Amino acid sequence: MKIVFATDAIKYPLTGIGRYALELINQLQQAPEITQLRYFRGLHIGDRLPEYHVQPSASGALPGWLKRRALLIEAFRAIYPRLQKRALRPYKDFLYHSPNYYLPAGLPRAITTFHDISVFTTPEFHPSGRVRYLAQEMEASLTRASRIITVSEFSKRELVRYFNYPAAKIDVTCLACSEVFYPRAAASAVAPLMQRLELSAEGYSLFTGTIEPRKNLTVLLDAYEQLPQALRQRYPLVLSGYKGWGSGAEHQRFERGSREGWVKYLGYVAQEELPILFAAARLFVFPSLYEGFGLPVLEAMASGVPVVCSNAASLPEVAGDAAFICEPQDVDALSAGIARGLQDEAWRTQARVAGLANAQKFSWQRCAQDTIKAYFKV
Repeated sequence: MKIVFATDAIKYPLTGIGRYALELINQLQQAPEITQLRYFRGLHIGDRLPEYHVQPSASGALPGWLKRRALLIEAFRAIYPRLQKRALRPYKDFLYHSPNYYLPAGLPRAITTFHDISVFTTPEFHPSGRVRYLAQEMEASLTRASRIITVSEFSKRELVRYFNYPAAKIDVTCLACSEVFYPRAAASAVAPLMQRLELSAEGYSLFTGTIEPRKNLTVLLDAYEQLPQALRQRYPLVLSGYKGWGSGAEHQRFERGSREGWVKYLGYVAQEELPILFAAARLFVFPSLYEGFGLPVLEAMASGVPVVCSNAASLPEVAGDAAFICEPQDVDALSAGIARGLQDEAWRTQARVAGLANAQKFSWQRCAQDTIKAYFKV
């Protein structure tokens, strides 16, 4: 097979979709079934993955000045896929794969990955200005695609239910975590980062993710605040991630919790440091209201860290029987789970062993193999 793979989602620092795209490319490059692999970015196609540089934020494909002009957005939305179609004309015998929803118009063989459809099912989890543009582009991609890939059975079911999309045209390719996430038994492996961040190994609970409404951080803060004061000060809640939209109230609470000694907000943590931050945590907490997959849960388990998470959306698929799971809005249950995860050594040992075994079920090799099977169907 000959593949053109869209690489616009790969921006540094990597988002979840960017990491998926890069890990998948690394596997496809080694696949004997693929005789030619080309990379499509913007309107340019090459036989080498473009070099990428760290950007201050991962704001998406539209230039910032364009995002602020509604009429230009509409023009961009209408014209850009057609410009892409023109750039792809010499590659009519290739299969085109977009790992990030959007497909150019008029391609004879095209496959796209839908990570979730939250702009349709839970639009309140997105800024209002983003919803209309994303929804229009995603609906267009559904009509243009030969097949759809989703990253969870949950997202597949949502596509079928919401759009009445044929289940037979959807393939599920579960994600995995990078090999850089693994337990660090030696204190020296985590000591430099712990010293710089003024943390102690196994001395904190960790949350990672963009600070935005769907991450359910108000409930997490309420649950943590219910812990006995001595417990939450001994094991503060550490949060890592960009400041997202609609998060002003949460950041005010971060500041108050920081003054009281039980919250530490780190902001963005560099990709090379994140696995160490995971491995040094005593507990990982992830009460999200909506996830297409929920990769941080898997990264924590692969790091040998017990997990407390919600039972929302795809998270039960990822966590399996290896985590303490509760309703996302149940503050009391979440608080009890956190207390258990911090103090119950028997449960912690069991969760650690089960989590490591669960993480082994997921691999990028399997993701790539399942993706190639979808390619063959097209």
